[in-house]
Amino acid sequence: MIKLLKELKKEAKIIAAAQQTPQFYRDADSQLEFSHAMFFDHPLVIRLQEDVLPFLYDEYAHGIYHSKKVAIEAGAIVLKDGDHLPPDTVRELVLLAQFCGLLHDSCRLEDNHALRGSETSRVILNKYPLSERSKDLISEAIARHEAFKPATPIVDDPELELLSGALYDADKFRWGPDNFSTTLWEICDYEDWTLQEIIQKFPKGLEMIKSIESTFRTDTGKKYGPEMIHQGITIGSAIYDRLIEFSKTPEYSTDKKPTPIV
Repeated sequence: MIKLLKELKKEAKIIAAAQQTPQFYRDADSQLEFSHAMFFDHPLVIRLQEDVLPFLYDEYAHGIYHSKKVAIEAGAIVLKDGDHLPPDTVRELVLLAQFCGLLHDSCRLEDNHALRGSETSRVILNKYPLSERSKDLISEAIARHEAFKPATPIVDDPELELLSGALYDADKFRWGPDNFSTTLWEICDYEDWTLQEIIQKFPKGLEMIKSIESTFRTDTGKKYGPEMIHQGITIGSAIYDRLIEFSKTPEYSTDKKPTPIV
């Protein structure tokens, strides 16, 4: 299976490379550049990159690579959508968005991982020179980032609305091309699924990805997120066809576990 997963991952990357660069990365180039520089230059962000490592799951595709992309892109979304707030507030929220990105999946393999990650963020940030308001914003944004979970409406708190929306959307951007270039194969390897199990799970997975399209929260997410989801579906559909082809070959056609899928 390891050989098969490597082959499928390689093909997925080729298909993804043939897709046009999502418009977000072209339209938000200056915001991404600013956020990228902060991620690698700000002393508190650098400190958190080290502190959060023991809590991340690289083997489950929710490690530092995933967290870095979410952090930088959440910061860029804050910059694009923060025109209604004072500049100093926006810069502070970019920093908090990067904290959120690094911390949001610190409890990814636990039940209610968003709530648990919210609680864990307070422990990790306990000694950081942040205001209680900033820690509250980070914690609440993380608690709200899980897909398909109802959240209490945000009332009269534009900072939380922007921060939580930016985190959610940057995280769900990963459900596009990233999902089939990296995430899926690392999860398959971690779970040790057989080819038949992957095939059985794939259609439902594609439907879940498609359903994310209508859930983006910020103006930037609503504008650019659907394109990323469409690209993910295109890549996923092509990979699903290849999975079916592989399942018909002698090498993998009997690759089944005795326990049926529930």
